[in-house]
Amino acid sequence: MDMPPILDNKNTSSPSVFVPSALLREARRQKQIPETPVPSVCVLDPDGDLVRALRASGTARRFPGWPCYHTELDIFTLAEQEIGIVGRVVGASFAVLVAEELFASGCRLLLSMTSAGQIVPSGPPPYFVIIDRALRDEGTSYHYMPPSEFAAADPQLVLAASNATSAAGPRVIVGSTWTTDAPFRETAEAIEAARRKGILGVEMEAAALYAFARSADVRILCLAHVTNTMGQDGADFEKGEADGTIDALAVLSCLIGAL
Repeated sequence: MDMPPILDNKNTSSPSVFVPSALLREARRQKQIPETPVPSVCVLDPDGDLVRALRASGTARRFPGWPCYHTELDIFTLAEQEIGIVGRVVGASFAVLVAEELFASGCRLLLSMTSAGQIVPSGPPPYFVIIDRALRDEGTSYHYMPPSEFAAADPQLVLAASNATSAAGPRVIVGSTWTTDAPFRETAEAIEAARRKGILGVEMEAAALYAFARSADVRILCLAHVTNTMGQDGADFEKGEADGTIDALAVLSCLIGAL
């Protein structure tokens, strides 16, 4: 086998036959949902903690015009703007599927806030990383972008986000992550290889979202909430007050105000 199937027949410059607008059109027809644009700023919440907290406090409500077969879209107010949020969008392929649908429905800026395991320590967790590039150790990105080691964020978005979060508040740094499809296959060898590259954390979505953003010319910025050392220490996976949602919303508010 000269080329693994994951790289075979990936004509990344060719348009797709199946497009999100077609799926959304049929979903609206079947569910009898009128076409309604989503908020211009949306958030992916893979862990679902933000959605749970917002619903529990009564500050989020379901968006009835969202036709996706797989998810629910909630809306809430942050930084004096109406924001859309989708919870439990875990993994590269799922995240890009929903991102495609959001941008086809009127989204103009997408932020992803995912939890991550620590690779190169930057102090004790929890803290946040603005992901400037992500190691492509998943499958989805290779459908959107030719092979390369990393998928990079828009540098202007990274700079604006870094400037917006430099004041006092939750600790936020800029750096790279490793995107994997297999969280329970983080071997010692793979972790050491990532450490040698200076990678700060491991997560499951950023590389694919950045590849999609580059392919579709849309605005996406991914953040990693480094919350754990992959279960290697006691009292691991502690996100902070209210499952980390207070700090996460504070960071998102700064970003939305700036971006």
